[in-house]
Amino acid sequence: MLLTINHVSRYHYDQPVPYAVQRLRLWPTNHPGQVVREWRVEVEGAEREVSYVDGFGNRTELVRHERNAESICVQASGVIETEDRNGVLGPANGTPPLWVFERETELTRPGERIRALASELGALGEGHLPMLHSLMGRIHEQVSYVPGATNVATDAEAALVNGAGVCQDHAQIFISAARLLGIPARYVSGYLRMEGVAEQTASHAWAEAHVDGLGWVGFDAANAICPNDNYVRIACGLDYRSAAPVSGVRTGAAAETLAVEISVEQEQ
Repeated sequence: MLLTINHVSRYHYDQPVPYAVQRLRLWPTNHPGQVVREWRVEVEGAEREVSYVDGFGNRTELVRHERNAESICVQASGVIETEDRNGVLGPANGTPPLWVFERETELTRPGERIRALASELGALGEGHLPMLHSLMGRIHEQVSYVPGATNVATDAEAALVNGAGVCQDHAQIFISAARLLGIPARYVSGYLRMEGVAEQTASHAWAEAHVDGLGWVGFDAANAICPNDNYVRIACGLDYRSAAPVSGVRTGAAAETLAVEISVEQEQ
């Protein structure tokens, strides 16, 4: 499938900002099931400072706002060819080693509820693949998709206790429980083509777990499915913070307003 993507992030400040830096992870890569046909990232109101590949293999750029800027616009767009592989990305290649993805982070640190969930699944005695499918289904049932119920600082345990969240929360709960079960798991940010939805206000996120004999396999607990050809991977990491498409810091007292416009459409 050929998918045309347009992702625009517009930042506006109510007063000039003396200094600000944005970290961009907005470049998809070629891998099994995904080929980048065209891609470009354009930035208005900021200057590119440095480009590098981070420890998780994500192409990353730092951009610095023009001094006393009042707005910045970041646009990523292009065409990606995708293939339905039933969520199977394949064997791990390169760095970091798999054990890195068994580490807990502030956002994926398990509490009582996640420990109980992992314990219940471990007691079933299933193999890793059926256990992970069961985990995906349980999270989907127990955590309703409710935009605004959480924010980027909400950890996995809090989202499960509250029983509401967004795709970021579903992914981080899955990752936290999988790691308790001794399965390497990572966070993936990207895009999702949704039938009948032309405009979106946020990118998507899901989890990948490493299964012996298959390699990395994707699990989207927000939709209770394994990623197919409607999905485009952008970046991966230990949690939201290490895979966020756009993040940054700034000085001054200006209040920020962010408007996001995303379209993911199949080429005819």
